[in-house]
Amino acid sequence: MATKIRLKRLGKIRSPHYRIVVMDSRTKRDGRAIEEIGIYHPKNDPSVIQVNSERAQYWLSVGAQPTEAVVAIFKRSGDWQKFTGDTSPSGIDPQPEKADKIARFNAALAEADDAPKADAITKKAPKADEAAKADEAAKADEAEAKVDDQAAEPEVSAEAPAEGDAEVVEAAEAEKADETQVDA
Repeated sequence: MATKIRLKRLGKIRSPHYRIVVMDSRTKRDGRAIEEIGIYHPKNDPSVIQVNSERAQYWLSVGAQPTEAVVAIFKRSGDWQKFTGDTSPSGIDPQPEKADKIARFNAALAEADDAPKADAITKKAPKADEAAKADEAAKADEAEAKVDDQAAEPEVSAEAPAEGDAEVVEAAEAEKADETQVDA
């Protein structure tokens, strides 16, 4: 019987989980397996690869043919190098415990700005705070300059109208006359 070492797919849509299995080459992809020798979860960060090295070496030694995907997984775990006698390093490092996201964020931010870890998430970055103050000061200076410009402009009096403004002056004088009549 021709045996293959291949992946058996499990899991939901867009969330695959695989088992590394030894199967007859004529069975379906997700059919009945002879033996399960490992797991592979590619969607986890970092992906999970666990292989029973002793059983993998046994099946390789009795002639089971691994698929390309399984060979890549075996190279990552170091089992392929044991089988072939290759001296190249395996690709999986021991997976350290993950720190929580806030701790990693604070550490990265502290390294970037040389700020203490405790202040990294609670306060604004000092550079952004200084830039905001500079923008506010510039806006305040512009507002003062506009007020000064308006005060310096001479006012046009009704007694010395410019040419072409005769109608406006007559309307203003008529309104003044109406106000004085109402008061009397």
